[in-house]
Amino acid sequence: MKATIASKINAMRDDYIAAVKRLVAIPSVYQEDDTDRPFGLPIDDCLMETLNLCQEMGFSVFKDSDGYYGYAEIGDGEQMIGVLGHLDVVPTGELSAWDSEPFVPEIRDGKLYGRGTQDDKGPTLAAIFAVKALIDSGVTLNKRIRFIFGTDEETLWRCIDRYLEKEEVPQCGFTPDASFPLIHAEKMLIQSWVHGPGDAEVQLDCGGALNAVPELAKYEGPLWEELVAKLDELGFDFTAEDAEVTVFGKAAHSAAADIKGVNAISRLCIALSELGVTHPAVHFVAEQVGEDANAREIFGPVEDVSGRLTFNVAQLNINEQSSKLGIDIRVPVTFSKEDFDNDILAVCEQYDLRYEEFDVLPSLYMPAESPVIQTLMAAYQEVSGDMESQPMTSGGATYARAIPNCVAYGAIFPGREKVEHMPNEYLIIDDMLKAMNVYANAIYQLQGVEL
Repeated sequence: MKATIASKINAMRDDYIAAVKRLVAIPSVYQEDDTDRPFGLPIDDCLMETLNLCQEMGFSVFKDSDGYYGYAEIGDGEQMIGVLGHLDVVPTGELSAWDSEPFVPEIRDGKLYGRGTQDDKGPTLAAIFAVKALIDSGVTLNKRIRFIFGTDEETLWRCIDRYLEKEEVPQCGFTPDASFPLIHAEKMLIQSWVHGPGDAEVQLDCGGALNAVPELAKYEGPLWEELVAKLDELGFDFTAEDAEVTVFGKAAHSAAADIKGVNAISRLCIALSELGVTHPAVHFVAEQVGEDANAREIFGPVEDVSGRLTFNVAQLNINEQSSKLGIDIRVPVTFSKEDFDNDILAVCEQYDLRYEEFDVLPSLYMPAESPVIQTLMAAYQEVSGDMESQPMTSGGATYARAIPNCVAYGAIFPGREKVEHMPNEYLIIDDMLKAMNVYANAIYQLQGVEL
């Protein structure tokens, strides 16, 4: 049977690539438009295209009447296994950093490039094709498999909240939105605004998505010549054209801000502060965060089994009337929300800044000994041959927090580069076929687990 399933998956290669291209070609970035779609027309278009694709493959499909979510289902039985994926993507960032158009999928050297290939359209489709391979191989499913498609994962999770209000909750599941073998602990996510006064002299509009390390920050104003000299002295990467100075960092997911990211906003604030700019938001970033994405000046060293606290300054806007910082923090599972609040509020008060919480997702911890984790680990090990890797922890926030007995499970294999939220995002086609075999094996084995 396993050989038959693997053969079916190999035969699906071209169909899988075509399906990923169909979805990646839709620029499903959150936007406010004049339609009645909750997150904008492109995201709604992507949801519809996904449901059409699933229907073509033999799944029954459903779309929420308000457009918050959709799902595709197959199989029989009272119990349900949920596979949670998201169709929205983060903005592309600076287009000059891409080697090809972000929403024109392109294959180069066995990799399919485009925004959303790795996060999360490619992995979600890999799981769908895995179930299709099981069905085509004659496997009878004694549990229903429901693919739940979120449309607001990169912002406020209003999609999954609406699903949980209205729909049946699976007994267990996974989200193909991280790395193999699996992630059984996720840090608390806190996204916040820090408000302050305006400034007639220094005006900035920097950053993008809260969950992405900003790769550039621009300044245009009377200090540009002094800023050029200071940036050069500090050794920071930048370009200057006329009176516009662009400071460069390195984009990364906020969860990996301390490992992979270089924050362009922080570097700009450091330079401006050293030039004597006194705006409290600039001083806050320069003095309390700087280039330390663990913000130890604010919180001290905070680390546990789930890793270190990370602090990403994602946005900075200063105009004549007001200023606003957008920050994304990933808090280790044993550090209390009360301790966090006390520390951040005390520091903001020092700078006469007002702290406002925007979104909070609680931490996740699922014991490695649970039957679901044991089953998923065994399925991964059998296909991959990797007997060394163990269940992991992460600063990422995935849909695994949304339902009981759920974890992040693939689709990136150990040793492979994670390029979500980065320019030139890609998936490795052969790896996704391997992931399909893992997912098919896992769903097959979960049929025998009492939930």
